[in-house]
Amino acid sequence: MKRRQLLQTSAFAGTWSLLSPLARAAGVNAEIRVAVIGFNSRGNNHINDLLQTKGCRIVALCDCDETVLAKGVESLAKQGLKVAAYTDYRKCCEAKDIDAVSIATPNHTHVLISLTAAANGKHVYVEKPVSHNVWEGRQLATGAEKYKVIIQHGFQRRSETSWEEAFAWLNEGKLGKLKLARGFCYKPRNSIGKAASAFQVPATIHYDLWSGPREIKPVMRQKFHYDWHWQSPYGNGDLGNQGPHQLDVCRWALGDPHLPEHIVSLGGRVGYQDDGDTANTQLLWLEHKDKAPILFEVRGLPKEKMDYKGGMDKYKGQDIGNIIEYDGGYLAGGHGPQCSIFDYDGKIIKSFKGSVMHHQNWIDSIHAGKIAPMRAAESGHYSAALAHLGAISLALGKKEPFAEWQAANKNALLGEAAGRMMTHLDANQVDLTKTPLSMGAMLSFDPVAEQFTGEQAAAANKFLKGEYRKGFELPV
Repeated sequence: MKRRQLLQTSAFAGTWSLLSPLARAAGVNAEIRVAVIGFNSRGNNHINDLLQTKGCRIVALCDCDETVLAKGVESLAKQGLKVAAYTDYRKCCEAKDIDAVSIATPNHTHVLISLTAAANGKHVYVEKPVSHNVWEGRQLATGAEKYKVIIQHGFQRRSETSWEEAFAWLNEGKLGKLKLARGFCYKPRNSIGKAASAFQVPATIHYDLWSGPREIKPVMRQKFHYDWHWQSPYGNGDLGNQGPHQLDVCRWALGDPHLPEHIVSLGGRVGYQDDGDTANTQLLWLEHKDKAPILFEVRGLPKEKMDYKGGMDKYKGQDIGNIIEYDGGYLAGGHGPQCSIFDYDGKIIKSFKGSVMHHQNWIDSIHAGKIAPMRAAESGHYSAALAHLGAISLALGKKEPFAEWQAANKNALLGEAAGRMMTHLDANQVDLTKTPLSMGAMLSFDPVAEQFTGEQAAAANKFLKGEYRKGFELPV
């Protein structure tokens, strides 16, 4: 058996059969009937992937924007595919002629829709981050067992054989001990603008359904369908948007541990004042007991002079990717199916390429009645929660001068990254008196109870769970 085949086969080690009688009704050899829920942006990729995936067919689309829904149905009709149309995810999840759903709605409804589908016997593919907060991520993992369905996360690196082969090679000890797992999101994020008054919700959007578990609020963003990413009731900023992809790779490097025991983050939304409230510049430090630390960096501002045409910074060739450091070199790779191992002189030791479609792995898992742990709900929960924990540390931070933090900091690696962050802000001539940084709280965490401990535990634990509006509570 070839090495890649062996890796793919062994990935199922430790799995368990979890098909419910309702889910088995589709039959091992029958096509899985899939509905895509939310497809104005990332969900379009779900549709395209599923059209190329063997063992399934798209039978329904669901979106609470009637214009988006109509365009999606029409587009598939032109390809000879007639599908049912739903504006209400609940009706879609209840439909007897749907076996599985693929979800790419805004973050705050990921777990709500996932568990609604699971409670109706549907298998689930849910985009990153799988959760909007730590508590509901745990409910997602519990729900997969409770409802006996396959729930797969949207971290595509877990289906890229390149990364799997690279970690298998490194785990043989050829570069020595793992020292630090780095992740980067140097991604251009300009201001979303500052509204003088609330925007009108487009008449085609069922705003009650869009708001879901969150309080119905005035819309303070011009781009309704995207800029929610930078408003914390709905999105998680780039730490929780792009970040979970690279944090997932960091967890993988560490051997997929539970949540960390210590967390600290610093940063802020700097360089402009707009209607966003999530950080565009941020550092996150995570410590797991007896494991190498994780260091993650977010930069939404360009190289210099607030000129996005000039491009973004890179660290050892990476702007959106990972650098996993070992005694004898490092693994480097971006947001895609290839990575390379380098020595510390920058010479390539070994390169890896290859992938399997992530949706294909999901459909194959449904047919098999089991899922590899690294693609399952709990793994997705852990990787998303790393970002959520960092956001909590930042929320509890103090707006104090960087020099004061720097004088008190005893962490050399974090201090070096913070120094580079400040150099970057200086290059963009950021006035920190107008948009100050927050020096986040150093928090302790119990990874078994998934609760904060220590003197700031009471304040921090309040951020673990969101508010759930009547009629949109999680079916746990």
